[in-house]
Amino acid sequence: MRMQKLGTQGPELSVVGFGSWEAGEGSEWGEAPPKERIVEAIRMVLDTGINWIDTAEVYGGGRSEELVGLAVGGHRDEVLIATKVGPTPEGTGFRPDEVRRACVNSLKRMRTGHVDLYQLHDPDDTGIPVEETWGAMAALADEGLVRHIGVSNFDRELIERCEAVRHVDSLQAEYSMLKPENRDLIRWCGENGIGVVCYGPLAYGLLTGAITAETKFAPMDFRSGNDEEVFWQNLFAPGKIERSLAIVDAMRPIAERLGGTVAQVALAWNSNQPGVTSAIAGSRNPEHVRTNAEAGDLELDQATLAELEALLSLGPAFA
Repeated sequence: MRMQKLGTQGPELSVVGFGSWEAGEGSEWGEAPPKERIVEAIRMVLDTGINWIDTAEVYGGGRSEELVGLAVGGHRDEVLIATKVGPTPEGTGFRPDEVRRACVNSLKRMRTGHVDLYQLHDPDDTGIPVEETWGAMAALADEGLVRHIGVSNFDRELIERCEAVRHVDSLQAEYSMLKPENRDLIRWCGENGIGVVCYGPLAYGLLTGAITAETKFAPMDFRSGNDEEVFWQNLFAPGKIERSLAIVDAMRPIAERLGGTVAQVALAWNSNQPGVTSAIAGSRNPEHVRTNAEAGDLELDQATLAELEALLSLGPAFA
């Protein structure tokens, strides 16, 4: 597994990380397997080269953090844990006392004394100055409750406002071959010593190669389109999924030539992009965790990266 440093001041991360959104959300990802199966999937991380897990207080109302804590019990020193505090109403909130309370509660759920990377989940739209919130994050780092601090889904302006208070160790951003529009921001972060961890690198299953135009999702699965969430609108809606699948089909012979899978090629492409530290791949299936980890050993030369880059012209057009 290749390793890359998170920005200029962060730890060494495996280029593939484990994401536990699916672990907490139940039916939003289709029928949930038994809790024991989910814990087994998280524990598979310990048997691969993956050295970090990403979670959040809002994933299943804390359920994901609880399962992460259960899975890594007795092995805490073997893995880095990243989690997030969310703005209200979904999260605890971004006022300084709320940020600290959220962190303490996350530590309790995960049965640990510190968080390796603590992140602001989304921009706040209730009027709380980001400088006030970021100051609270810095205080947690000074106190030793968290080792590094980052942001998620922030734009450049918000990151620069945080940076004026204290260095931003990382940005978590959505990025995949099917949704590459954050490329300029990610490159800028890399040039300014800010690590980038990417969520959605497999485009919510599309880049695994297992989804076809005939695939039917359960009604509660967000990919069904019943709630017309933004993820569905960008990738799964009529007029978009056809282009998404065109890229996947064009990737198949490249993956075969490399001796890998479409998913492994997509993850390897992600972690080879300028500015990217690591790609976050989630699953509730232990075998999928193992095969995702193998992407960290897949070598993509410049000719292959250029070949994959050429496929992006087939991708979805984003508003």
